[in-house]
Amino acid sequence: MAIVTLHFDPSPALWISSVGMSGIIGTALLLSTSSKTAKPDGWTVFRLFLMPFCVSSYAALIKGKNFFMIFPLNLNELLIAAAACVAFIMLHLACRAITQKPTSASCCLKSK
Repeated sequence: MAIVTLHFDPSPALWISSVGMSGIIGTALLLSTSSKTAKPDGWTVFRLFLMPFCVSSYAALIKGKNFFMIFPLNLNELLIAAAACVAFIMLHLACRAITQKPTSASCCLKSK
């Protein structure tokens, strides 16, 4: 998200083509993962369409902008992206710590 924010392009053509790619590839993925006995849940279907959209739009946004693979060669942009990843991981760990149920050992320690 940090790189997309730094290199955002409001061009409708970019986003329409990304949605089109997402529709075609997402449908193919959905057909290849579906079975007659079990339908994929809503979250799975969403991810099957989201991933091609993210890949195609990211590729279009960074094209010709001095990237190595998916990484920016500009140190400031790389540090911003790394900091965003660390912040996301910290948020995830904080949410897990808040919502985690206490174990039986910690319950016993609190009661003493």
